[in-house]
Amino acid sequence: MTHDVNPRPAGARRRAGSSEHVPGGVLVSIGALLLGMLLAALDQTIVSTALPTIVSDLGGLEHLSWVVTAYMLAATAATPLWGKLGDQYGRKKLFQTAIVIFLIGSALCGLAQNMPQLIGFRALQGLGGGGLMVLSMAIVGDLVSPRERGKYQGLFGAVFGATSVLGPLLGGVFTEHLSWRWVFYINLPVGVVALGVIAAALHIPASRARHTIDYLGTFLIASVAACLVLVASLGGTTWDWGSAQIVGLAVLGVVLAVWFVAVERKAAEPVIPLKLFRIRTFTLSAVISFVVGFAMFGAMTYLPTFLQVVQGVSPTMSGVHMLPMVAGLLIASTVSGQIVSRTGRWKVFPVAGTAVTTLGLLLLHQLNENSPTGEMSAYFFVFGLGLGLVMQVLVLIVQNAVGYEDLGVATSGATFFRSIGASFGVAIFGTVFTGRLGDKLTDALRGQELPAGAGVDSLKADPRGIAELPPGARAGALHAYSSAITDVFLYAAPVALVAFVLAWFLREDRLRGAVRAPEPTQTLASNPVERSSYDEVARALSLLGTRAGRREVYVRITERAGCDLLPAASWLLLRIARHGHVEPGTLAERNMVPLTVVTQAARQLEERRLAVREGLGMRLSDSGREVAVRLAAAREESLSELLGDWWGPDRPTDLRELVAELGAEMCGSNAERPARRA
Repeated sequence: MTHDVNPRPAGARRRAGSSEHVPGGVLVSIGALLLGMLLAALDQTIVSTALPTIVSDLGGLEHLSWVVTAYMLAATAATPLWGKLGDQYGRKKLFQTAIVIFLIGSALCGLAQNMPQLIGFRALQGLGGGGLMVLSMAIVGDLVSPRERGKYQGLFGAVFGATSVLGPLLGGVFTEHLSWRWVFYINLPVGVVALGVIAAALHIPASRARHTIDYLGTFLIASVAACLVLVASLGGTTWDWGSAQIVGLAVLGVVLAVWFVAVERKAAEPVIPLKLFRIRTFTLSAVISFVVGFAMFGAMTYLPTFLQVVQGVSPTMSGVHMLPMVAGLLIASTVSGQIVSRTGRWKVFPVAGTAVTTLGLLLLHQLNENSPTGEMSAYFFVFGLGLGLVMQVLVLIVQNAVGYEDLGVATSGATFFRSIGASFGVAIFGTVFTGRLGDKLTDALRGQELPAGAGVDSLKADPRGIAELPPGARAGALHAYSSAITDVFLYAAPVALVAFVLAWFLREDRLRGAVRAPEPTQTLASNPVERSSYDEVARALSLLGTRAGRREVYVRITERAGCDLLPAASWLLLRIARHGHVEPGTLAERNMVPLTVVTQAARQLEERRLAVREGLGMRLSDSGREVAVRLAAAREESLSELLGDWWGPDRPTDLRELVAELGAEMCGSNAERPARRA
């Protein structure tokens, strides 16, 4: 990207000439990737507001949590595998395969005739969704240089932030005005468009790096997670806790976990390197991430049921009622990120965040069928505030605690545990809810005269039957639903309290510049997105490297290089060095820089004999080339400072290449980029 000498309004700025434009095909491809990411991210949240209606239509309230859990568990387990296969065999065909799997799963979900079918098809949909997430982010690195990558990956983060708002709203709109099946059918036209654009416009290498894929480790960690979720969701409901089935699942989970540890010790490229657990910060962050996922997605699954069944609001309005929670999450995440960026202090946020999350769960427990909208909104906001405070910094502190070689896998590992926590939390919440609901409905309806066919089982299967009950029984049934749901939050509060205690044991190490300020929306994803260590540093450096502003970049490097030049003169000098010959007037026009500023810069270069005129253009003198080398070196030095202790004597070769490439691109144009590393 070209740096403007004088900041201009966003709408008034464009790149310098055709050589600096991102090719139209690349922009179209990125648009299609954004559509793919939108589909996968939206399906984590859009279903929640439709769940009460789905249960009323298909029955099977005791399996309600599995509609969410099946998708998240499949997507989480598949993500590392999609990432490694993309490295091995090329990402384009795999991305198309992921879209097809996702669309088939979406169509089948829309056609489901009972709850077991829907749960199975949701797992298939999640399998494709995991691929959409990891591959769309990785393909950006295939298409654009690190200099541009930060900007585009920020767009993908924004998609996650938007879906947390749009999901509940769209789910309510489709459920209320069309059918809950359109929650899934809407994916089909969007996915077909994305598939067509990717086929026509996306051109990337067929294969890149060769990796040893940890198939067995991926299978084992997914199996362990599945066993835990099955025990949590089926124990005490479908089967007794002491039954052979539950005990067998628990024993199987332990055996698989031991096997997983043995496999990961010997794996060439383990899906989760065990050495990371020897780092206290990583282990504590993994546990806290688990709790954050547990609380966030458990609540998001059952709050729509509370709003629609207990409060009697429409599916659309239930999505609106949940906006304060999303607003609290986004505000806290953004503000905490800015404070960490400016101060370098972060420990207060996981401590405060887990405390506020615990408080939010206790407040949610106070809700009942008579709670006013203002009270509910305030409690939702507090709960979201707590999640946002802790969510922003968890990825950051994990990145800060590990060496460069483990940066990528540590980042995906932290979000992996949040994803597992989300699946586990939804299952636990579901078990508590269904168990408490049966007991409370039985107590509430005891001795009541009920219409024919009405009873505890029928009301659990179809909450709409509450409206047909006589007034006395109706009030009791509503209170049973209300207290069963809010009891879930009471049971979750001690888990959040454990995270609060653990947060005090985090050690506040000095932050590296390269990972000092991740984009807030990039920490909102529930599924792990596996990027390499190189990709993580490229994103962070490209964002941090320009955060001070375009003009200030040239002020800073001019001072560092020891040059007595106008910032505009340094800017012009580096462009002449890049292209060999530049016409100042044309350069000013293409960059929307005032001609007077460029003219003044050109005059100074001529007066200092750093450049000479050739017709309408300019070329550098020998002394000008020497100054350009000093300016470029100053830019590289300023970038390397952001890497902190990673920029030591034993720094990796790819980091040296990255700093050189970013330095060249930030100082000049994109016209003559070095070849990107494969």
